Amino acid sequence: MPAPRLSITYCTQCRWLLRAQWYQGELLQTFEQELGEVALIPATGGMFRIDVDGTPVWNRKREGGFPEITELKRRVRDLVAPERSLGHADRAAQGEHSPGDTPDTATPDADDDDPRR
Repeated sequence: MPAPRLSITYCTQCRWLLRAQWYQGELLQTFEQELGEVALIPATGGMFRIDVDGTPVWNRKREGGFPEITELKRRVRDLVAPERSLGHADRAAQGEHSPGDTPDTATPDADDDDPRR
């Protein structure tokens, strides 16, 4: 059985090539053994869609924007390697923290005078 083909269809009029390439690189790096191909498909009309062997993974219009990379990796993993752990991405989805994680409620350093905090 051939390895899955992931396709990223992106709008050239919207200049989303760089975004598509970034997702492509992230997915190739994460799923180098599981994916057989990650193809970029130019389109028009505001389209940004990601599919694995024709199965929808993300549709910008339906989902209301672009995916966070951890969410995208989880969805792709569920299709191409469901038994595989994504480590910190899985823990973040479950709301767990591992040793060394910085809690979201960290207090700024005493000498930090950044007014935006």
